[in-house]
Amino acid sequence: MSLALTGRWARPDVPGLLRRHWPLLPLAATVLFLLAPLPAGDATASGKVGPADAASLLLVLVCAVQALRGRVRELSPLGVLVLGAPAVGLAVATMTAGDPYAALPGFVRYLQVFVLVPAAVVLLVRDAAEFRLAAGCFVVLALVQGAVGVVQYATHTGASYQGEDVRAVGTFGPGDVMGMATVVAYGLIVATAAALAPGLPRRLRRIAGGCALVLVLPLVLSFSRGAWIATLGAAVLVMALAGIRRALKVVAALAAAGVVLVGGFGVGSEMVAERLTSITQVSSAPDQSVTDRYTMWAAAESMWRERPAVGVGLKGFPSHRDGHASLGLSSGSDTAGAGQAYLRQPLLSPHNMYLLILSEQGLIGLIALVGGWAALLVAGLRRLASGGGVRDCGLIAIGLFVWQLTDFLYADIGGPSTVLTGVIIGLAAWWALPSRGAGPLRGAAGPARGAAADKEASAGAGSRGRSPGVAARP
Repeated sequence: MSLALTGRWARPDVPGLLRRHWPLLPLAATVLFLLAPLPAGDATASGKVGPADAASLLLVLVCAVQALRGRVRELSPLGVLVLGAPAVGLAVATMTAGDPYAALPGFVRYLQVFVLVPAAVVLLVRDAAEFRLAAGCFVVLALVQGAVGVVQYATHTGASYQGEDVRAVGTFGPGDVMGMATVVAYGLIVATAAALAPGLPRRLRRIAGGCALVLVLPLVLSFSRGAWIATLGAAVLVMALAGIRRALKVVAALAAAGVVLVGGFGVGSEMVAERLTSITQVSSAPDQSVTDRYTMWAAAESMWRERPAVGVGLKGFPSHRDGHASLGLSSGSDTAGAGQAYLRQPLLSPHNMYLLILSEQGLIGLIALVGGWAALLVAGLRRLASGGGVRDCGLIAIGLFVWQLTDFLYADIGGPSTVLTGVIIGLAAWWALPSRGAGPLRGAAGPARGAAADKEASAGAGSRGRSPGVAARP
């Protein structure tokens, strides 16, 4: 980072940084604009274009302009295939839908989240420094939303849960109870990976570790079982990839924080215990939300069996739901609190991304989307295991991606935070798919090599646009 010296003090060269990294401003805005609160009483943002969605559109436009100028990374044939194949599946599902015009909004949304935004991230992020900038935005978003959620719990101004307005939902409102849990989990995973990365400065790793511990509390107070499971799985994988010795320190710190918060201060202890117990009661004594989920899963499978190749079409699940669901499905879920009156919210998706794709896009869409995700995961893990690249970026990319893939077992896209799914897929692809013609990247096996990699990244960041014909390296 360039510094302008004035006497004894050094200050960042802000104009110089903006000139070098200005294409990343829409990417940062896509993440940070989720700090903007939803209007009171707005139960859902489905079908609406929020500030973050507008920023993602600007991100795609900037990427297109930079591509025309030859100032983006050059993708390998595998990268083109993985990022472009979903568009084919989406087009087929739209054209074969019973009402193609009704399926068009779904086509645009899926294209935004799974094709355009990931491609823009891959093409615009040139090096490790810019990757860390994007990842840092997730931590900032998580800390602010988490702070709002903790205040909601403490002041009983959150979403309604078990008759009390104590559920932490941040600025997303009760109509999107998973929104805050999702962004807090993203920030926690980024902070955990940064705390474990051997190549980062010790002070930065300590700050990251502190952020991870702080974010545990709002995640717990979200009472989101799916987010808990996905975060635990992703965190364990990140710790295993970082090394057993480092992992044991983090586990000990998190365990101590949990004992102090829940055991010592009694923060939500009864509600948390009840929520944890309900995870194991999915077959013996499931609550209504679990019953609804299983009923919609069965309905999605039934839709796929009816049209196995192409599915019922994008946005087709709601209209076909009643013809395939059993009588055990309730009419909707109750939402209230956090500035919103009581509202019955309809169940319009199976709350499982893989089954949603299968039911609406059939095997063609499933192979195009999930097959690409599997390829990114395998390539990313292989690169991290081989010691290539800057290790902290690999831990962050793999951690976020595994969290998302795990969460898709219990949730699907919907709400303002959906756009972040595209950013995460883009970061995972940036790590897993090096630029075409780029040589092997030096990893961060220790502090000395990590510092060298940081210097190389900073030098590369300063050369944006000077050599249009040269492929930049992550």
